[in-house]
Amino acid sequence: MEQLTDLKAILHSKRANIYYLEKCRVMQKDGRVLYLTEAKDQNYYWNIPIANTTVILLGTGTSLTQAAMRMLASAGVLVGFCGGGGTPLFTGSEIEWLTPQSEYRPTDYVQGWLKFWFEESKRLTVAKAFQEARIEYLKNVWAKDRDLKAEGIFVDDLEISTALNGYAEQFATAQKVGDLLQREALLTKQLYRYAAKATKLEGFVRERENTDLANGFLNHGNYLACGLAATTLWVLGIPHGFAVMHGKTRRGALVFDVADLIKDAIVLPWAFVCAKEKMTEQEFRQQVLQKFTEHKALDFMFDQVKQQALRDDLL
Repeated sequence: MEQLTDLKAILHSKRANIYYLEKCRVMQKDGRVLYLTEAKDQNYYWNIPIANTTVILLGTGTSLTQAAMRMLASAGVLVGFCGGGGTPLFTGSEIEWLTPQSEYRPTDYVQGWLKFWFEESKRLTVAKAFQEARIEYLKNVWAKDRDLKAEGIFVDDLEISTALNGYAEQFATAQKVGDLLQREALLTKQLYRYAAKATKLEGFVRERENTDLANGFLNHGNYLACGLAATTLWVLGIPHGFAVMHGKTRRGALVFDVADLIKDAIVLPWAFVCAKEKMTEQEFRQQVLQKFTEHKALDFMFDQVKQQALRDDLL
């Protein structure tokens, strides 16, 4: 049997896998975590490489054994229960995960975070820093991603450069978080409009409850990004409730703050591209996860959260 201490050999920021499972049973067998699918004539077992996995989303028709959860916790894998197609997480308006219980996570990041968090002006400073990082990440991803360019999505298009530059000027002068949220919502609408035009999905309207492919893929991709964000915060030991931008009454709000660092750069354009190609949910998920890995999304999240937690000018 693999030693439990070996299950954390791969740093979370370097792990490659996110799983969405449905109509199966997750169980432990011979020292491994497997998922079992039942066919008419026989059952099939599939191995989950938990040491290289960050998040598992359990969709409709799934169950999880206690022994499997013990091994997942030993490997530091976050588990979330969700609806069909990966959305929504069953907690509705909050992001909740079954997080491993570890007493050996670092304490310096949460201590640094709490030193500034109770002052509104300092929270606003960090929120602005996140927005600046978000824009730079989008520019870098779109500038070097040949696949996006092949789809007609270019960061140097006048419409995009104007929107990004305008947002950079606006958020820099924001006096409170509410102003920042309003300006962020405007930028997101501009990005939706641009991506819809580039992929010829005219008439697109962003509604979480809509059943069209683009809205469904946006929901699905956003939850994948939230899984990475939740993993980042858990590993660094920062509770999800200490948000800097989203509502402080929502226990998972910091997950949304961190997920926003990568959503516009990766999830947003590929939701529209995959909708245009009429891909399946599985094909979309594979595409987004590939891009998360290609553009080192998890590394970027870790770097940004650690950087803000340890800022000398906020202490």
